[in-house]
Order: sequence, then structure tokens, then C-alpha cells
Amino acid sequence: MLNLRNTLIVIVYLAYFIVGAYLSITNGIAHDQYHEQLNWKINFDAIKSFFNNDNGYQQLLNYKDKYHGIGFHYFSQPIQFLTHNLIGKIDNVNFIYSYYISRHLPVFLIFNISGIFFYLLSLKISGSRKFSLIVTAIFLLYPYFFGHAQINGKDIPFLSFWLICTYYLFVIIESFYEDKKITIKSIILISFFTAFLISIRITGILVLLEYLIAIIILINSRNLKLFNFFLKNIFFLVTFVILLALFIYILNPIYWLDPSEFFNSIIWMGKYYHDICTLTLGECMSSLNLPSSYIFIWLFFKLPILVLIGLFIYPIIEKKIFNNGIKTIYYGIFALTVLLILFIFILKNVALYDEIRHIMFLIPLIFLVSFYNIFIFNKKFFYFFSILVLFFFISENVALKKYQYTWLNSFAKFTNIEKNFEIDYLGISNKNMQKEILNYSKKNKISRNTCIYGNTYAPAYVENFYFSCFYNYSSLDAAKIRPFFAYQNVRNLKRSDPKDCDLILNESYKYSFSNQKIVVGKLWYCN
Repeated sequence: MLNLRNTLIVIVYLAYFIVGAYLSITNGIAHDQYHEQLNWKINFDAIKSFFNNDNGYQQLLNYKDKYHGIGFHYFSQPIQFLTHNLIGKIDNVNFIYSYYISRHLPVFLIFNISGIFFYLLSLKISGSRKFSLIVTAIFLLYPYFFGHAQINGKDIPFLSFWLICTYYLFVIIESFYEDKKITIKSIILISFFTAFLISIRITGILVLLEYLIAIIILINSRNLKLFNFFLKNIFFLVTFVILLALFIYILNPIYWLDPSEFFNSIIWMGKYYHDICTLTLGECMSSLNLPSSYIFIWLFFKLPILVLIGLFIYPIIEKKIFNNGIKTIYYGIFALTVLLILFIFILKNVALYDEIRHIMFLIPLIFLVSFYNIFIFNKKFFYFFSILVLFFFISENVALKKYQYTWLNSFAKFTNIEKNFEIDYLGISNKNMQKEILNYSKKNKISRNTCIYGNTYAPAYVENFYFSCFYNYSSLDAAKIRPFFAYQNVRNLKRSDPKDCDLILNESYKYSFSNQKIVVGKLWYCN
């Protein structure tokens, strides 16, 4: 019976991956794909130059975004190389755009792998397989994650490797707690995955804070003497530090000539130069000057309502949590990590934009804390409402189609979402609008010499159909030759509409159980 259940779980998991993988490679192109591929090209040229003694490494040193981590490319580039031709045929795009889109596949793959580690973490904190399966299903079907996992090549890998690092931290903390010897394999794995996390984004150094929190909680819970603990585990600590430094150095070409660039990258990324406005409760909030309320506003509207309830019932179940052996340590690690990192981000006024995608990695930890609170409070309450949430998430994913990543909870539905929140900030609406250009041109026999005013990827889905004239939407005011097509998406939606043109498409979506139409793009034909 157990084997049958395990088989069914594997089949469902594989079906989830197949569906999600297909959605990912048939989705639109996120606006940062060009930049991500450029980062890899410049770093890869630097790697070759380092051994060939040409000028490629100097180009990296002069590159504005030289501290932009490339760690995930070590995982994604081989998969992109093997799949981009097939994906190009599926999407009918050229080599360049097929390479951008092929990055979606390894992103969704690593998110699926992270689901396994999320399950293992759930099992460690709860000891219940049933609880772990349900919260993992919620994690995988959470529209915000499911949508980003199809297209977001930076935040989803970072989240995934943070979970992997946290799992191996728990393995080591368990060894400390039970006074067992830590294997060399465990030391190598946590060192490598920590370095890999940091190589994706320098913010990964904050995982060391999670490690420190874990050790402090362990020492306090076991009434250990600090000096004796460090003396007893000196081999582990020294080996970990040496391996971590070595792996960080190897994975980041920018450090090869001057390892002190590591510290420069921390300073630079802590105040990233992009000054971007994120529409938040109707107010344009600048990434370089955010109010302290910014994070909490977005968490309130992004977290599922059941998760918010779980956080609010903490005072009721506090005594039950902090009398539960090693599970108390796990819970404390999750809770304090979230609180301290949020405090640091607010205190240092770290540049954030596009809602909370830069702190997305904390949401799985919030999930585990909240759902465990509810589980401890009342198991029947947890099972009943978590199953309802699962069905609701399936409904939302179907309703939102490719725009799941913009998901907001039901509180947001009482507002005018378009006017109060940033929506398609990654710009994947470009695909549907370009497909409509092809349909409209064919139906109305419009010349393929007609120019298209859109975003960076205006040629992507129409270039193979002999369109060859493309401009950015910001150049529209200088347009003198008609006819032309023009489309707005991403932040261009805030710009004025073109004059004397026919609106031929309002690209939009609706939430399930809601009549509110949310427009993410507009397409005109100007004759």
C-alpha cells in the first residue's frame, strides 16, 4: 500500500513537472533575459581570457554589472545548449530568442528540485508525512511561485538553493544536537551549496546569518558552553570556512585576480543603482528610497490568507512550540532568520523593486512557520483549510494562465488592482500581443514592412514572419510614417496612448471568483 502511494506521488510530481515545463517554454520572454545572457557572455569570455591571456577579462573588469552573480548559469547553460533548437521550433523564434526562452526550463527544473527539499524541511519540523505532503503541494501550486518558476531565472534559483542550504544546515544541526560526528561529505555539500547560493546573488551571504542563528539556538537549548562547543567542533568550522572561500573564489570569475572584489560586491549590491518605481497601494515607491512599510504592504497582499492567519495565531500556541526538542530549534531558525533579515533590509534601506521578488526566498520559511502554527493549534482545522487552499490555488493558476507570477491574495480583490499594484512587470505579455499582430496582419492583409513600436523583444515572435522594422515604444512620438503597430506593456502602460489609432487588443486576465479585468498590455494599429 505504501509503495502504491509513493508511486502515485511520483507520478503526480512528474505530471506537475511536465505541465509546468511546457508552460515555461511556451511563455513570453521576461524583460531581464537579455541582461542575464549578457552577464554570462561577458563572464564566460573572461573565463576563457583568463587562460588565453587576451582582453576578455578586462571587459569584465570594466563591465557595469560585473558583480551580478552568474552561479545559476553553470546549471542552466548546458540545458539551454541542448534544448534551445527544439524550443526555437516550438515557439517559432530565432536562435537568440530560443536561447532566452530555453532558460525557463532549468528554472522550472530547479524549482521542482527545491520542492523535494521543502518537503524534507517540512518533515523535520513536523515529523508528519501527511503535513509535509500537503504543505509541499501548497508550496508548488502557490500561484506566485508557480508563475515565477516558469520565467524568473534569478529569484527562483536563489530561493531553491536557499532551501537546499537550509536542509543541509539542519542535517548538521541534528548531528550537533545528537552529538554525532559530522561527515566530510556533509561539510563539502554545505560549503559548496552555500558558495553556489552566493554566486547566484551576493545577498546569499545572509545564509551565514541563518547558520549563526542555528548555532546560537542550539547552544542555548542544550546549555552548552560557547568556548567548549567551538573547541570541540574546530575541525568542522575551519574546514567549512576554507572550502566555502575556495568555492566562492572558483565560482566567481570577478574575484580571480583580486579576491577583495568580494567585499566590493557586497557594498555595490547592497545599494543597487536601479532607481525603479514600484506601484504600491497606488503610490510610486522608489527602490532607492523605500518607506519601511513597503515590505509589509506587499507581504500582506502576497501571502495566502491562511498563512497570515497562521502567523497571527502564534501567541496562542507559543508554549506548545517551545517545548518540543530539536523541532523547537528548527522553528526558531525559520522564525528568527525571517525576522532578522527583514529587519536588516529595512534598517539598511536595501534597494527593492518589482514588489517583493528580491526577498522571495524568505516566503518558504514563512510558510513553514505559519502552517506549523496552524498544525499545532488544530490538526483538523489545518487539514480542512489547507485542502481548500490547494483547490483554490489550482483554480487561480488556471484563471491567471501565464500571469500567475503577478498573483495577489483575495484582500487585493477589494481594491482596483491595476491602479494600486504593479502587475506584468516582467513583460511576458509581449508574446500574446505579437501573436495578435500576426493574426491581424494576415486577416487584414497588412504589409510585413509595417513597423512595430514595442519593447526590447518586439521582434521575437514576428521576425520569422518577415517583419523587420522595430522601435521602442518611447520612440513613438517621433513616428512619422504610417501605418504602424504599437503596444504597451510593463511600465509603458503608464505612458500616454498613441493618437488616432485603433485599439485591437486589450491583453488582460481575471482572478477566479472575480469580475475585475486586469489589463497588462494594449495593442494598436495606427493607419
